[in-house]
Amino acid sequence: MTREDGCPAHDAAHLDETDAARRRIRVRAWRRGMREMDLLLGAFADARVDALNLAQLSHFEALLEAPDDEAFRWFCAGAAPPPYDTPLFAEILAFHLEREH
Repeated sequence: MTREDGCPAHDAAHLDETDAARRRIRVRAWRRGMREMDLLLGAFADARVDALNLAQLSHFEALLEAPDDEAFRWFCAGAAPPPYDTPLFAEILAFHLEREH
């Protein structure tokens, strides 16, 4: 089954799901409740969320479920406990360390 533009219909559904996840993440990353986490996650989302694949987006959404105070301590310590200690967590941390220099 194809859409009018010739793309397979399942690809369109996948793109819609990915775009919806990106929009959700942008909103949630900037509305954490703790300003430090808004700046940490929101700035990363603005800069990099469009380049994330669906698996990475899923990891980001899971990280957004973590309580602010705990997540902030993880970023300050440079490591998060499983299941949050993912390559994406390391990428967010590196993004902010690069911005500081």
